[in-house]
Amino acid sequence: MKRTEMVKKSKDFQSIINYKHFYKNKYFVIYVSKPDNTILKPKFGIAVGKALGDAVNRNLMKRRVRNIIDNNKILFPNNHNYIIMIKRTSKEAKFSELNEALSSLIKEIK
Repeated sequence: MKRTEMVKKSKDFQSIINYKHFYKNKYFVIYVSKPDNTILKPKFGIAVGKALGDAVNRNLMKRRVRNIIDNNKILFPNNHNYIIMIKRTSKEAKFSELNEALSSLIKEIK
């Protein structure tokens, strides 16, 4: 995922989360921004809490989610920005389970 496709600033995170439009399952919560026709490419933010483990494990989960996003980018509607929060339960899951769970959430957004 390119740097230009990422949400980095905390005010951007807060504005997307405060919109309170989200989808969730066992492993993830995806917050979706307001539809905006000026957004040409979607931007993604990934949030991982400290309950998931030490920095090594948190970064591993972020890398996995970035990989899943890159593989499924065409499924995301273009006029939104997204925050993907990784739940504690994803710590024990295999990559294939995470891929399936996130892909099913993406399909719900449409």
